[in-house]
Amino acid sequence: MTTYHGDDPHVRQTLGAYVLDALDARESGQVARHLQRCEVCAAAYVEVAAAVSQLALLDVDDLLE
Repeated sequence: MTTYHGDDPHVRQTLGAYVLDALDARESGQVARHLQRCEVCAAAYVEVAAAVSQLALLDVDDLLE
């Protein structure tokens, strides 16, 4: 993988939806392909995925504190 500087827009704004499987098949494929060739977005994906997995550990009481 190399740092990607092509014409495709970065996908950082759609990573949350991608991690939550909330994109349609076309959008999900575009994000997946972009992540394979863009180190910047791939690193952001790891951060978003980690945050989402941590949120799953919280319960309502944690959020009210």
